[in-house]
Amino acid sequence: MTPAPGRVLIIGCGAIAREILAVKCANRWSHVDLVCVPAIFHNHPERITGAVRRLHDAHRATHDTILVAFADCGTGGTLQAYCDSAGLTMISGPHCYAFFQGEDHIAPETDLTAFYLTDFLVRQFDAFVWRPLGLDRHPELREMYFTHYKTLVYLSQTDDAETLAKARACANRLNLAFEHRPTGYGGLASWMTRLADAPDA
Repeated sequence: MTPAPGRVLIIGCGAIAREILAVKCANRWSHVDLVCVPAIFHNHPERITGAVRRLHDAHRATHDTILVAFADCGTGGTLQAYCDSAGLTMISGPHCYAFFQGEDHIAPETDLTAFYLTDFLVRQFDAFVWRPLGLDRHPELREMYFTHYKTLVYLSQTDDAETLAKARACANRLNLAFEHRPTGYGGLASWMTRLADAPDA
């Protein structure tokens, strides 16, 4: 099968699917398709590279360009190695969440002790953080898991008072200081525009 001319596929992390679709809709990119790796794989990073490989194999015959909306995300370099071997472009950096701060963002030293949440992770805090770490059953483990963190940094994609309040509550539950950084879609939007925009747009 010959790929459809100009069609772009984004293999994305389910945790940023909503934001990818928002950028796509804002730009009216009818030539861009999205398939996602389950967001819960962030808790099992050893599964990410294989999942990306399977999606690439399943769709490579139908798309001219395939992009991978993942950073390393705990894969230990295996995702980068696969993308390099397959000629795929992925997000640079340690994890896709920080990408919202900009493609060229240089993290300050204080970010080494920061625990990040995005809109998605605030909404899914119990499902992706609290319960997987067993804190619903053993809250005393909180100090062990978060002893090296000082601040919960909320990277907000939208201006929503309810989500902001939930983010503050998450910081309180983890006994961390709170910092809010409104990023919008940041580097994700510029990355998608640079790589996925139609040539004749």
